[in-house]
Order: sequence, then structure tokens, then C-alpha cells
Amino acid sequence: MIGLVLLLGLLVNSGCSVRRLAVNRVADALTGGGSAFTSDNDPELVRDALPFSLKLMESLLAESPNHLGLLTTLGSGFTMYGYAFVQQEAERLEEDDLERSRELRERAQKLYVRGRDYCLRGLEVRHRGFGAALAKEPGTAMARLEAADMTLLYWASASWAAAIAQAKDDPALVGDLPKVEAMLARALELDEAWNQGSVHELMIPFSMSRTTGSGDPVEAATRHFERARQLGKGRSAGALVSYAEAVCVAREDRAGFERLLREALAVDVNTVPERRVETLVVQRRAKWLLGRIDKLFLPPLQ
Repeated sequence: MIGLVLLLGLLVNSGCSVRRLAVNRVADALTGGGSAFTSDNDPELVRDALPFSLKLMESLLAESPNHLGLLTTLGSGFTMYGYAFVQQEAERLEEDDLERSRELRERAQKLYVRGRDYCLRGLEVRHRGFGAALAKEPGTAMARLEAADMTLLYWASASWAAAIAQAKDDPALVGDLPKVEAMLARALELDEAWNQGSVHELMIPFSMSRTTGSGDPVEAATRHFERARQLGKGRSAGALVSYAEAVCVAREDRAGFERLLREALAVDVNTVPERRVETLVVQRRAKWLLGRIDKLFLPPLQ
């Protein structure tokens, strides 16, 4: 990382074309071939280091505004940081420090919107006129997307849905739900198996939060849960925690809630190394949820 920063510093005052070349080389190195962050085994280290990395990439993006690697990594990075290290902290503080919890929720929402906007910019780079089409007719905009757009499409959907969930009193943002729904539907059409069933994982809480549409939300969430487990081959803790939190709580299924969370805690974080930090964050949430079980459910009958 230091070498990349020095390279950028040495060339930043060079001619425009040389500077752009240098920026693109550094950007390619930072965003290509996966991320050291997602495979780390220390979430606190990632929490402390990620902001600097994101700001560095934003400075590079200012020099090369259409760099797809930067747009994609910034979109996913701000979304992951917002969920793992801001929103979850807000939820933990809610009972003891409501004011601070609200501040963190507002910050999480801003991070999600920031991540969404980078992803939408990336889709615009790949498909000129995409943004205008999305605003006018989401279905038409979705028809333009292809399998190569999956990463941008997924993170745009995830960040947008998360922002809406944190801002239910914002009519303008809540009014964007049909766009998110169209994006998720298109993602499932393009590649339902993407990233070991991540779209189906996202659909579990999304199905339960929908206020429109037909059908039983529990049935829809259960269908996505079962498919996520098939595609993830039992190696993902995310689907287990999402279903426990979104469905078991709603159905007052205390036994199912506890069973799924303990199953999530038993997932080996080293089975899928590229998702190690995600698994650790999800397992931390599982432990927190288990600690709140008596607040979420009536005590079991003796």
C-alpha cells in the first residue's frame, strides 16, 4: 500500500496523460484480484484500515472518474463498512444510548447511499443512459444489464435496500423500493448463483420487509433461504442469521431462532477464505442476537 501511495505521489505532478496512466495503474493494483480485507481474520483491523483505503480510492477516482474497478470497490466497500461497523454498533447502543444510536443510523444511511451512488455510476459507465432509464422505467433499464454487471448490480441493490431500511421516515427514499425490487429480480434472472447465492441471502430480509406485492412473505423468504443454502453448500452463516432474524422472530419461533444461530456459529470461517471477515462479522451478530433472545421471545414453557 505504501509503495502505491508513493508511486502516485511521484507522478501526480507529471503531465496529464502520464498522471492518468499512473492513477489507473495504482487503481488497478488496489482493486484487481480480490481484496485482502475480505479474507482477513481480524474485523477490528479491517474496521480501522478500511476508511483510509476508501478515501485513497476516492482520491484516485477524482483523477479517473470512469474507472470501473474503483467504482465497484467503493460501492461494495462503503456498503460493507456501513453494515459491519456502523449499523450494527447503532443497534447495540439503541437500548443504552438512543441519541448516539440515531446518529450512527444516520451515518450508516449516508454510507449506504454513497455506496449505491458509486455502483450506479459504474452501471452508467457500462451502459450510457442507464440512470435516466432507471428513473423513468426501471424494467427497461434492467433489460439492458447482463451477467458482467452482476457485482455492480448486487451492491447497488444491497446498499439501496439498506439505506431504505434505515430511513423509513424518508418518503423519497422509501419510494425507491420498486427500483430495488426490479434490480434484485434482474440479478436473480442473470445469475442466481452469483457469489454462492448472495442474492438469495439478500432476498430473505427483503421479502419480509416488502409492503407491496402478492404472496406470503414468509413463503418467499423461506424459498430464498433454502436456495441460498443449496448454492452456498452450507458454508455461509449469512443466510442462517438473516432467516433467524427476519423470519423466526416474526413467527415467534424461538427454537428455530436459537438452532439457526448456533448453526451459524458452527460455520468454519476458513472454509471460504475470501469471505472470512464477513463470516466473522455475521457470527458476532449471531452471538449478540442469542444474548437478546429473552427480549425477542417469550420464555420457553417449562
